[in-house]
Amino acid sequence: MDEIKNNQPEETLEEVSEKEKALIEENESLIKENEELKKQADEFKDKWMRNVAEFDNYKKRNARIWQDAFNEGASSVVLQVLTVGDNLDRALSFELDEKTKEGVKNIKRQFDDVLKSLEVEEINPVGEPFDVSVAEAVMQVDGADGEKSDTVKQVFLKGYKIKDKLIRYAKVSVIK
Repeated sequence: MDEIKNNQPEETLEEVSEKEKALIEENESLIKENEELKKQADEFKDKWMRNVAEFDNYKKRNARIWQDAFNEGASSVVLQVLTVGDNLDRALSFELDEKTKEGVKNIKRQFDDVLKSLEVEEINPVGEPFDVSVAEAVMQVDGADGEKSDTVKQVFLKGYKIKDKLIRYAKVSVIK
C-alpha cells in the first residue's frame, strides 16, 4: 500500500492553492454569467409581455374600427331604404281595396322585420317632452285641455336609430 501512495504525485500546498483560486474564479465567473443571463431573460420576458398586451390592444382597436365602419355603412344604406318604409306607411293611410291593403301590410311587416334584424329602432316621441336630440319640430300646435306645452303631439316622419346612433330625426309637431 505504501507503494501505491508513493506512485501518486504529491501536490504541493502552493499548487493546491492555485487550483482552488482557479476554481473560485471560474465559479465567480459562472455566477456572474448566470446573473447576466437571468437579467437578460427578465428583459426578454418583459418585452414579450408588452408585445402581447400591445397586440391584444391592436386586435381590440381593429375590431372596434371594423364594427364602426360596418355600422356607418349599415346606417347609410338604412337611411336610403327608409323612404320605402315611409311610402308604405303613406300607402296604408289611403283608402285601398282589401286585397291591396293586405298586400301592402305584408310588405310593411317584412320591411319592419328587416329593420329589426339590422337592430334599427323606430323613434316615436308622441306624448313625450320634446327632445332636440331625437326630434325636429316642424310646427307648433295649440294643445287641448290637460296637454303640457313642449310635448310632442304628432309625428310626421318617423325617426330611427341603430343601437344608440341616431340615423334620422323624427319630424314632429309640438304643443305650444
